[in-house]
Amino acid sequence: MADPARTPRRRRAVALRYGLWFLVAAVLALTILVFALGRKEIEGAMGVSASAPYGSPFQLVNQSGAPATEAVLRGRPTALFFGFTHCPDVCPTTLFELAGYQKALKAEGRDLGIVFVSVDPERDTPDILRTYVGALSDDVTALTGDPAKVEAMLKGFGIYAKKVLQDGADYTMDHTASVLLLDRAGVFQGTIAYGEDPAAAKAKLERLSAS
Repeated sequence: MADPARTPRRRRAVALRYGLWFLVAAVLALTILVFALGRKEIEGAMGVSASAPYGSPFQLVNQSGAPATEAVLRGRPTALFFGFTHCPDVCPTTLFELAGYQKALKAEGRDLGIVFVSVDPERDTPDILRTYVGALSDDVTALTGDPAKVEAMLKGFGIYAKKVLQDGADYTMDHTASVLLLDRAGVFQGTIAYGEDPAAAKAKLERLSAS
């Protein structure tokens, strides 16, 4: 005769087993769907275009004081970096490395644009940016502008930036340190993390320059 006390436990075990089978089947079905339909179809079903330019429209100025819009991110593969001229290490290091990659790619007949957007428009005027990036390369576009317009661009591109007060009235900026990689149409192609292996970073830029 069956033990009545064991029947509920047996039922729970069976229910758990069926639940796990259902979860495994759901994951497998999703995997098959991804491979069957492809990335673009999946993104289209979710209302996201795989070919849409990254970010949002903006109106800033470049280091010459001329108006600059999202058009600066079109027409050539671009490494887009956000930082500020008072940055002690991350920003100058990143821009120096990008300028080096740009020079190496140019020697190979490849094109790469570099766009540097200041997250500190209160201090980074066009004149300051012109001197700052001019010491690195003559082929870097630097952007700044009205603080509200810069803030709007940062939000549109998903960039974190925050003023951090130091002693007295001085301050520094916390900000996203990754480089955004955009193809000729402004479509997002990936990132390069701060401190990433140079060989891996160059390989990403080589693929980008071929896009």
